[in-house]
Amino acid sequence: MNYKHIVFDFGNVLATFHSDDLLRSYCNHEDLPILKDAIYHNWQALDEGSISYEKYQEETLHLLPDCLHDTARKCFATWYQHMIPIQPVWDMIHRLKEQQTGLYILSNAPIFFEEHADFFEITRLFDGAVYSGSIKKFKPNPDIYQHLFDTFSLDPSDCFFMDDKPENIKAAQKLGMNGMVFTGENLSEIKHAIGLEE
Repeated sequence: MNYKHIVFDFGNVLATFHSDDLLRSYCNHEDLPILKDAIYHNWQALDEGSISYEKYQEETLHLLPDCLHDTARKCFATWYQHMIPIQPVWDMIHRLKEQQTGLYILSNAPIFFEEHADFFEITRLFDGAVYSGSIKKFKPNPDIYQHLFDTFSLDPSDCFFMDDKPENIKAAQKLGMNGMVFTGENLSEIKHAIGLEE
C-alpha cells in the first residue's frame, strides 16, 4: 500500500445520492419538480449546520401545497434509506480493512444523516468519521480537512482521499492529502494509485 489511510466521501462514493432518484421513491413524475425545488431549496444550510433539521423541514412545508406535506415529511424521515450502496467500493473497503489500512469518512452531510449513517453496515468498518453538519465546517473549506487530521492524528501525506467533486480533491491536495475524483468508472485507476492489487 502507498498510503496508511484512505478517506472516503459518502454521497456518490459509498452510496448514491441523486436527488431525482431519491424523490421518485416518494412522488409521481408531475410532482417531482415541485418537491425537488422545495426540499433542496437550501440544502447547503443543512450541510453547513447553520439551520436545524426541524426548522428546515418547516421552511420546506411552507413552500409546498398542502397535498404534498405528508410526502415531504416521509421524505425527510427516510430519504437516506434510498441511497444505494456502491458495491465495488464496499468490496474495496473490505479488502483495505483486511490489510489494516486506516479508513475514514469525510462528508458534507446534515446532522440528521450523521445520526442515521449506521443504517449502512459498511460504516462499522471505519476508524472514524467527520460530517460537516455537526461541526459547522464543510468541504472544500480547509478547516474541515484540518479537523479530520487533528481529531484522528493523521498526517495528510499518509492519506488518500476519494470524493466525487473535483473542488474537494483540490482542497485536500493543497493541504498535503493526495486524492482522486471518483467517477464511478475509475475504481481500477484509484486502486492502482493507492497500491491495492486487483
